[in-house]
Amino acid sequence: MTETRSQVPVERVTLATTKKFDDVLAGIYEGVSRPDLPAAVKGWNTAGTYEEFGQLATEAAGPSGLLQFLRLDQDAVLNKIPGRTPQRLVRLLVGNPFTMTKMTRHVPEAGAYAPITLLVWEDGDTVRVAYDTTASLLTPYGNEEALDVARRLDEAVLTLLRGAV
Repeated sequence: MTETRSQVPVERVTLATTKKFDDVLAGIYEGVSRPDLPAAVKGWNTAGTYEEFGQLATEAAGPSGLLQFLRLDQDAVLNKIPGRTPQRLVRLLVGNPFTMTKMTRHVPEAGAYAPITLLVWEDGDTVRVAYDTTASLLTPYGNEEALDVARRLDEAVLTLLRGAV
């Protein structure tokens, strides 16, 4: 057995707004689709070609090119803590499997960062949204093809988030 450890620096972008939590979430969902995931995955897995897979993934994605894989309402359990001030906290796992293939073909480790996480939470009267840039996570691997895809993904995500806040 071999064990390797690496340091992977991350650039976190956090946006803050005085908009209401539900309005920020709605703004994110304007660009992120929520398809019938089991049906979409079945289609991707049975696609006869990479091009067909890419078309199906693109069709499933929202205007930002992203789709939701999972929504974790972390506040549901946090708010059960006695004496804790209720706070909204939602983690969204979003991405595009076609985009993921464009990175992992060059850097298999990119699969550890796809789908990406968007964290939305209340902080008093402020709502914050955090995103760890994919390019920062892939920089240590030194592959320009994967980094180019990651940079375009980051720009799409940040454009979406800036519009939502």
